[in-house]
Amino acid sequence: MESTGQTPPQRNLSMLVEFILFGFSDVPDLQGFLFGVFLIMYVIILMGNGLIIIITNVDPSLHTPMYFFLRKFSSLEICYVSVTVPRLLIDLCRQKRNISFLACAVQMYFFLVLGATECFILTAMAYDRYVAICNPLLYPLIMNNRLCSQLAAGCWISGIPVHIGFTYQLFSLPFCGSNLLNHFFCDIPPVLELACGDTFMTQILIYMVAVLVVNIPFMLILGSYVNIISTILKLPSATGRAKAFSTCSSHLMVVALFFGSGIITYMRPKSSHLKGTDKFLSLFYTIVTPMLNPIIYCLRNKDVMVALRKFLPKWIVL
Repeated sequence: MESTGQTPPQRNLSMLVEFILFGFSDVPDLQGFLFGVFLIMYVIILMGNGLIIIITNVDPSLHTPMYFFLRKFSSLEICYVSVTVPRLLIDLCRQKRNISFLACAVQMYFFLVLGATECFILTAMAYDRYVAICNPLLYPLIMNNRLCSQLAAGCWISGIPVHIGFTYQLFSLPFCGSNLLNHFFCDIPPVLELACGDTFMTQILIYMVAVLVVNIPFMLILGSYVNIISTILKLPSATGRAKAFSTCSSHLMVVALFFGSGIITYMRPKSSHLKGTDKFLSLFYTIVTPMLNPIIYCLRNKDVMVALRKFLPKWIVL
């Protein structure tokens, strides 16, 4: 009997050594097409965010707190997608899609930490916009270099201890039955589905962590924008109102895309996770949103577009 090169699902996983990522194996005829699509999207993410990092560094007019956080956000996006997409591209090219228990835990840990950091960075960006619009006279004093650096460092560090404990708790659960993970990376819902025994406390922990790193930042962002919109509507100049709305709208679009798909995925009860739904939703916050972010921030921001027009001709000549 010929070997297919695919390890059969294990039935007794009390001593689990690996998972099998199912990925998009249910559409074998589209593997090449999906590889091409995801590769193009990954390149767009790297180039788009890389370009934002470069122009916000080289253009003196963009050396402001707003673009400081945008630069940090773009750097984060590159790290965030690189946790999952390269592995996805490799798996689309091969039949054997095994991932060790340790590698799965490490991938999930970095994915969660970077995802939490995105939530915190987006909150810091909303606070920056709040100070700029609601307290413009105090803006240079409040959003000084020291505070910006402290906020950025806090965003990067805050999620680390929480997710070390959470990842350890999740992967300490007993696993039984099949080790076939119905996903293209090690995300929480599909891994939790394979756990046996009582997972009630783990689900409670998931909701607590989600409230801490998703819901609270989201509510802070909404609160900031309630004050921002209230202040904008009081501006006497229509031009001033239009400029303020234009500055904030790109950030709001990114917040809606990222938080919306994340909240739907992680705040739903385990019983409502339908087969394939999580995989589809996760494409939004792992690939689609990071690809759209540079486009949104560039096309809807006049300062960035001006900087691009100055930078690109010089780069093309070189």
